[in-house]
Amino acid sequence: MIVEKVSFNIDGTPLVGDLYKPASTGKAPAVAIIGPMTYHKEQAPTEYAKRLADRGFIALAYDSRYRGESGGEPREWENPAHKVADLKAAVNYLKSRDDVESGQVSILAICQGSSEAVKAAGELPDLHALATLAGHYRDAEGDFEWLTEDGYAARKAAGEAAAKKYADTGKVDYVKASDPVDVNVGMPGDFVFAWYGPWADRGIWKNRYAVMSDADLLSFESISAVPNIKAPWLMIHGDNCFLPSAAKRHIGAIAPTTKHEVVWNDTPHLSYYDQPDVLEEAADRISKWFNNANTSNHSGLGAA
Repeated sequence: MIVEKVSFNIDGTPLVGDLYKPASTGKAPAVAIIGPMTYHKEQAPTEYAKRLADRGFIALAYDSRYRGESGGEPREWENPAHKVADLKAAVNYLKSRDDVESGQVSILAICQGSSEAVKAAGELPDLHALATLAGHYRDAEGDFEWLTEDGYAARKAAGEAAAKKYADTGKVDYVKASDPVDVNVGMPGDFVFAWYGPWADRGIWKNRYAVMSDADLLSFESISAVPNIKAPWLMIHGDNCFLPSAAKRHIGAIAPTTKHEVVWNDTPHLSYYDQPDVLEEAADRISKWFNNANTSNHSGLGAA
């Protein structure tokens, strides 16, 4: 395959990505890939970009604003609305390229990127197809299950206070993005830190989180966008993925005329990030979905 460093702009801010292309010449279908909360493109997005390029797609793994190689201030600000805009800009960038089949640009989203992808898909009338993988889908019930109602309220209040401080003084309050013990971080818990910690140790991912993020993150929901999705949607999830009840509520809200399929299995959530056999199987399913997006409507719960 060919790897090309690319950049495109959103509201004057440069976004930087790695474009993985099949070695064959001529136009190809394309996919924009958005990763989990606090992601850098070198993590799961790159794993899927490589595999989708092997399967004939031009695949874009990019950093959203405020992280990685992309611009934007303050750094390490988790803003879902901005991520939605960045993802739409990534889709439009791919459509503009001479080597892309402009009518065959899709989205792949991993974990919390799925909620932002759902929102973007609801606002992109000509999106070719959507695939969401081990999604963290956002609605009030899911947020309370994730953080508890008291925890949600406390984090949102702290985020709003930090956002006001930034607006008034330009100063940013930070905590760790992940910690195995401290619950007052962006993504608490040993389960999460066990995966993210080594990335920080290698200097590839920054273990930092702007507290003001919670003012934006906890005001965001994706379920209201689901009925607006027209693109064929593949959801890969299961009981060992994060918040399966929220995933079921989201797919249950889809318009009956929208082609969709659910693959529900026992694969652990983080295995979708870097476990080779899981990556290969998921890439096969996703590439097949994108290639068959224009076939007749079907829906339901698919087998593992």
